[in-house]
Amino acid sequence: MDEMLRIGVVSISDRASAGVYEDKGVPALLEWFGAAIASPWEAVQRLIPDEQAVIEQTLIELAGEGGCHLVLTTGGTGPAPRDVTPEATLAVGDKEMPGFGEEMRRISRHFVPTAILSRQTAVVRGKCLIINLPGQPKAIREILEGLRDAEGKLLVEGIFAAVPYCIDLIGGPYVETHEGVSKAFRPKSALRQPAAEC
Repeated sequence: MDEMLRIGVVSISDRASAGVYEDKGVPALLEWFGAAIASPWEAVQRLIPDEQAVIEQTLIELAGEGGCHLVLTTGGTGPAPRDVTPEATLAVGDKEMPGFGEEMRRISRHFVPTAILSRQTAVVRGKCLIINLPGQPKAIREILEGLRDAEGKLLVEGIFAAVPYCIDLIGGPYVETHEGVSKAFRPKSALRQPAAEC
């Protein structure tokens, strides 16, 4: 039996972590994964302040003893002094995956010109892929799922299409998706027979 996908979801916000307002990033991620992932999965949630040492410690813990194959952060990626999520992410990574940040900015640029101010990035730490996402639920969905026209036809792939194969390559479980939400892309040589047909 394949290993269950374990996802760390980390909302980084001084005010949300202090209880000033309700965090919306983690619920948005959990809702999206519920619709997108066909394989068994479970989530580990964290709500932490914009403190680089705390972010680093959290990412290290989730990627290590937390057993996460994928960690997604929301918030803290802009140019403001308190925005240190990318610095923390790069500090704990073994390998930088710059294509994720480039593509996230490209997708968001279709909606807002300030997308170029985002410093989102991604890294691999051990057998865990860590990706920085924005904090707004609408932007999270757009980046993960991609751009669709009025009829629902996909115009631009979201970044999640590349995530399952990346998890394959770093030694994680084989992740299948619901293609109507996000179709996982793999080379033909990496495809497996769907679990329902085994």
